[in-house]
Amino acid sequence: MATLMALFYTFLWRILLMVVHLNRSLVSYFRVRGRSWKSRLWERAVSVLLLPVALIGLSDQRRLSDKPDTNGSPAHGTRTKCRRTPWLCDTRSLEKLPVHIGLLVAEEEPSYTDIAKLVVWCMAVGISYVSVYDHHGFLQKNNSRVLEEIVRKQEELLGGEGSKYSVEFLSSNKPQNVLSCRSTVKVLSPEDGKQSIVEAAQQICRSVENRERSSKDISVSVLDILLRESKNIPDPDLVVKFGLVNSTLGFLPWHIRLTEFISLPSHRDVLYEEFLGALQQYSACQQRLGQ
Repeated sequence: MATLMALFYTFLWRILLMVVHLNRSLVSYFRVRGRSWKSRLWERAVSVLLLPVALIGLSDQRRLSDKPDTNGSPAHGTRTKCRRTPWLCDTRSLEKLPVHIGLLVAEEEPSYTDIAKLVVWCMAVGISYVSVYDHHGFLQKNNSRVLEEIVRKQEELLGGEGSKYSVEFLSSNKPQNVLSCRSTVKVLSPEDGKQSIVEAAQQICRSVENRERSSKDISVSVLDILLRESKNIPDPDLVVKFGLVNSTLGFLPWHIRLTEFISLPSHRDVLYEEFLGALQQYSACQQRLGQ
């Protein structure tokens, strides 16, 4: 009898323990559920309260985007314009631009389309003088084709902005044609290099022979004046050489004493980013001018 009573009390004790554990589990569950429900309710209430603030901020942002900047143009319009014509914004980051840039094609066959594209980019960023050179003289022999390609590329790349950019096309030291002038383009060949020095020296000799000038007057400065008069443009600040040949190939030997040279692999299919990279490299360089 005592054994049965002991077994009964043991069984009853275990049932009580199970009830206690079940009670604790249910209490914990409902506490968590209650917190989660309350937090969700609180989050929804906060969202409802903050919604008008978010809408006000959005309307203020739209008003700011439509507000004109100091130049009177909307900020959104400026960003769109920069995407359409990147050179308008890229040049602002450059500390300096070359006044005169040379495009030296050190490849066998020039691509007139790519050269015209480079010339138009030079015009668009605000470079005043552009000299185009190939050591075979193909470009100078076909300067009318170069001119046609420049006009076509000007319309293609600049579109409606093209009327703001103009170019004076020089050939054989004389103005040949004027497109709608802020930039001057000259097509050069080897004859404009060493040959021009020979011709200037012959001119000095003839003036001495004709007693128009004394032999004592012959100096480097006299030759320099004659050569600059024949070119009628400033010395190149930068020459971008296209090709793998490590040579200037006779490009204006008298005028490049202080010129910065930057090489690119090829002018064919050249990217605007490569052209801009050359300008950035030039802008960052320190020209000590012999000091």
